[in-house]
Formats: sequence, C-alpha cells, structure tokens
Amino acid sequence: MPTLADFLPDDDPLSLLEARTGRRIGVGQVDDLRQRVHGLRLADDVLAGGDLIRPALRELRSAVKLYRGGSHSDEVGRQLLRQMGELAQIAGRIASDAGQHREAERIYRLGISAARQAEDYTLAGNIAGSLAYQLSNTGRESEGLTLAQAALNDAGTDAPPKARALYLDRIAWAHTKAGGIENGQQAMRALGEAGQALSEGSAGTESPAYLYWVDAGELRVMESRVYTELHRPLRAVPLLRGALSKYDATHTRELALYLSWLAVALVDANEPEEAAAVAERVITLASDIPSERTAERVRVFLRRLQDFADVPEVAELLAEHQAA
Repeated sequence: MPTLADFLPDDDPLSLLEARTGRRIGVGQVDDLRQRVHGLRLADDVLAGGDLIRPALRELRSAVKLYRGGSHSDEVGRQLLRQMGELAQIAGRIASDAGQHREAERIYRLGISAARQAEDYTLAGNIAGSLAYQLSNTGRESEGLTLAQAALNDAGTDAPPKARALYLDRIAWAHTKAGGIENGQQAMRALGEAGQALSEGSAGTESPAYLYWVDAGELRVMESRVYTELHRPLRAVPLLRGALSKYDATHTRELALYLSWLAVALVDANEPEEAAAVAERVITLASDIPSERTAERVRVFLRRLQDFADVPEVAELLAEHQAA
C-alpha cells in the first residue's frame, strides 16, 4: 500500500547544516513565523496566486534558511518544521493557482517532509491532499487518487473530524477525475463518509485551526462539483445555487470558480441562456484575477457552450470572448 513516504523529495531539503552559524532560535521567532503564515493564509482567501506567488516563495525560503542555519532546541525545531509545513501548503496552493504546477509540486513535497519530521501526520495529510488535488486536475489522475488515499491511510483513524472530512473530500474528487462508473460510485461513497466525519463535530481530537474553512457548506460545494463532473445537473444545480447564495463575495476567486461549475451544470441541464448569463458573470470576475485556475474554468465552459452556438445569448457571449 502506498504511503506518504513514497512522495517525499528525492533529496533532503531540510537537512540541518553541519556548521550552523545563525542566531539561536527560540519560541519568539516561531511565533513570528506563525503570524506570518496565518497572514498569508488569510491573504490567500481574497487574493489570487499571481498576486501572492512572490511573497509566498520569499517567506518559504526564509523559513527553510532559518531552520537549517540557526541553532534551536528539539522542541523549537519541531515547531519550526510544523510552521514550514503549513507555509508550504499555502505556498503550494498559491503556486498551483498561478499555474506553476511543477514549482507547486516541489513545495508540497517539501511540506510533506517537514510535517512528517515534526511528527504532525494530520498536517502531512492535508499537504498531501493538496498535491493530490493538483495531480488529479492536471492529467495525473491515477497518481492523484493514490496520493489522496495515502493521505487518509497515513493520518490514521485518530485524525480530527475536519481533517478526515477533507481527506475524504479529496478522495471523492480524485475518483471523480479518474472517470468511469466504478470511480463515480466510489466518489459518492467518499462524499457520504466525509459528511459523516464532519458530523462528529468536537468528538475526539480537536481539529487544527488551519482547517477553519472546512464546514458543511464547503462539503456541499464539493458534492455539487462531483455531480457536475458526473453530468448529474439535477443534483448539482440546486446545491450550487444554495451554496452561492450564502457565499462571501469578497472571496472573488472562489466565487468565480464555483459559478463556473454552475455554468457547466446549466449547460448539462439544457439551460444555455442561463448558462451564458452565469458565464458572463464569471468572465467579468475572472478578468481582474491573476489565477490560472479561473482562466482554465473559463476555457472549459466556453468549450461546452459551443454546443449551443445557435442560441442568441450564447452566440453573443462566444463572439465577444472568442480569444478565450
């Protein structure tokens, strides 16, 4: 059975330097790094990868240098590794959103290594799930499914409720992207298990703070996206409409992404006029977002709308955005 160890970097980018001439690192420096990591995480909620890629990589390089070159106690070292893992998860997501998939994969693998060295297997699973999500979305569906399952297996049955729900959500997506009837059934089963895991609430281990965004609403969004990929618009459209009616409009990138799934689901539902209206809104939002993910979603629904090119609303949209 594959494990996360199979996805570690070939070398050891976190090996300590034999001659560490930097300053003595204490809890104060760890707290400073924790605050910067949290700030970058909050920025990622409202800004796209193209806006954040440079500061994210700069923070990651500084954190690695701090860990490798400074002297510190074992406990401080573990805390530094944990913060590097969290930082790598955010930086990897930012790089992926900016379309720098090779760089994102390198960052994610470094983060898995840091989390495992810190013996934080919940965090390692979260980072691995992020990489699995990228693999599934970039033509490496088999690898994505293998890694998503390894993330769940390595974290074990004691993983916090929100973490287990997120692992299972990513397994569901990986099965969906892998295609086929059996994978579709496995995806639906994983979604059910994710909902059950989340319903455990505060039972057992407390979920880490960085999973603040994992809630029932996010699970419904993933469920709706799975239904969209499986061409089941009667299930997807109501779920997406419900989720979007309550969504924070300041999270522009995510709003555009979720609306893009609604546009595709409406195409499948044979509602091209409404699909075109939603697509126009996505294009307007995406025009100011330096995100490769949103750009790719625009390309996806424009291709799907070609089937309705004789519908006036669609024809007008396609003519206006032919370059896309």
